[in-house]
Amino acid sequence: MNRQEAGKVMGPISNHDLFFCGFHVAKNNPEVQVTTMHYCGMRGEGDHGMHQCLLYDSAGPGAKLLGVEYIVSDELFRSLPDEEKKYWHPHTYEVLGGGLVAPAMTPQEELDFMTNLLTTWGKTWHTWPDPTTPVPLGEPLLMWSLTGDGQSNPELIAERDRQFGVSTTKVQAERVEAIGYEVPQVPPPKSLATIGRQWTATGEDSPTPRKKSSQ
Repeated sequence: MNRQEAGKVMGPISNHDLFFCGFHVAKNNPEVQVTTMHYCGMRGEGDHGMHQCLLYDSAGPGAKLLGVEYIVSDELFRSLPDEEKKYWHPHTYEVLGGGLVAPAMTPQEELDFMTNLLTTWGKTWHTWPDPTTPVPLGEPLLMWSLTGDGQSNPELIAERDRQFGVSTTKVQAERVEAIGYEVPQVPPPKSLATIGRQWTATGEDSPTPRKKSSQ
């Protein structure tokens, strides 16, 4: 098959060139955490700029396909019925807390991308629930996001930072400074029926402006 012929049949994934790395958490068990490589593409402006992502356990050629993630705008998420909202996790903490990194981008490209991703929502299913098994076993697993400090597996954070030569702590400080909001602190969901919150555990779910240090 030549390149022209390949282009005709590879259209659905030909634009999946947006790469970033983060951590997914099983919604029914926050102890289950997986470092996940995202390869995403836009489905189209008619879908409010929805991204479709293929998820892998590594960035190597033999990576296991863990599942899929769909990413939508806050506006679209707010229009969904509550029965549907329970499947969608927020990205606010992942962005401001430094959990999401895009090492293939320049620093400015990454900041622009993360700023745009900040208030979006993701619906993620891992069809390979346990990447340590030789083949996918069991039912698909609904995944969630880290939503507050102290929830992440420090070993996974350290391994990811070493792999891509980044510092999650430094990334967090730089994004809080650049984006201008404090890092959200929302507890893990209490059940599969919990609807996610972006910024606060209770009250109005709105961001807290960054506290400026006094001189």
